[in-house]
Amino acid sequence: MFLYLLGYAFATNGYLFILMGIDKKKAQQHKWRIPEKRLLLLGMVGGGLGGLIGMYVFRHKTREVKFKLVYSLGTALMASVFLYFLYLN
Repeated sequence: MFLYLLGYAFATNGYLFILMGIDKKKAQQHKWRIPEKRLLLLGMVGGGLGGLIGMYVFRHKTREVKFKLVYSLGTALMASVFLYFLYLN
């Protein structure tokens, strides 16, 4: 079970990191953007760390407090799930 959780975490964080880069590129080109709802939802369901890293690597959405908050909460949630499976399960 732990390996599935680890794979899920890598996939969601990697996916959100890539989406942050794509959204930044699209913003620079004044093209269609990725909806904020999608970026925020991915941050809450396990991709928070990838979102936080993407924010600072791509310098994208760094002034948006809601993104910092949601990605931080998503990271804390995923960390607590990992700790649960490591120590209490």
